[in-house]
Amino acid sequence: MMRIFVIALSLFVALFLTTGADAASPLTELRDVRYVGSGALDGDSFLVEHDGQQYTVRLYFVDAPETTAASSVDARRVREQTRYFGLSDPARCLHFGQQAAAFTAQALAEPFTVHTSFASAMGRSAGGRIYGFVTTAEGKDLGSELVARGLARAHGVGRQTPDGTHRDDMAGRLRDMELAAMMKRQGIWAETDPDRLVELRDAIRAELRELSDVQEASRITIEPDNPVNINTADEATLQLLPGIGPTYAQRIVQARPYTSVEQLLRVQGLGPKRLERIRDLVAIESEE
Repeated sequence: MMRIFVIALSLFVALFLTTGADAASPLTELRDVRYVGSGALDGDSFLVEHDGQQYTVRLYFVDAPETTAASSVDARRVREQTRYFGLSDPARCLHFGQQAAAFTAQALAEPFTVHTSFASAMGRSAGGRIYGFVTTAEGKDLGSELVARGLARAHGVGRQTPDGTHRDDMAGRLRDMELAAMMKRQGIWAETDPDRLVELRDAIRAELRELSDVQEASRITIEPDNPVNINTADEATLQLLPGIGPTYAQRIVQARPYTSVEQLLRVQGLGPKRLERIRDLVAIESEE
């Protein structure tokens, strides 16, 4: 049952999360970044190199079609994307995924800039992925370019942009750009079946409700008489604590072991106020 809960929670986050767990973390500017390749990745996720260090960057706010359905997780994502875009054939969704990856490779042919707080974007990439904003050598936002060309949708984790635009304003702007691309029949929208779009998106909503029901049925209740052992709990369990999202959960795990609850203060960004919120819900036990 716990495995089902984790799978459902992961899918829920990957497909529908829009809040941005690292919204308060400062962005670091990486200049003269070079594109290494997409490999088995897609237009919104790719390998880059900066100062001899390689990172897999996952764009904020946008979701390009997958380029492969090799795993069951990928297959579910392709099915969901195919329904969202109103396509009848998943193979066409994968086709446009390849187009999006090719566009990204072309747009990043010259050195570009990445703004990131190094927040984990999870994913299937070896070494994990980090969320980031990418500005091309021409000064254009890569995510916006993908959406405007009908090669991605406005969908995913977001935060305040490098120029200070509020997360909600940026999300709204991208949704408007997506609508414009749909009306112009740009990219993937050229093959959208308008007569089936509502039906297909109804299927997405039904699956979301089903996943939500599984999540609710499998939810772990954290109370003072059933505290979380911060030396052994996994990241999914830690995220059930108030105020602890994916970024803090990862940092808590990385800072182990703890010999007292107070040592949580050494976790970056987890200050006294946040500690007070979870103090009665966590406990210290040996890793054994």
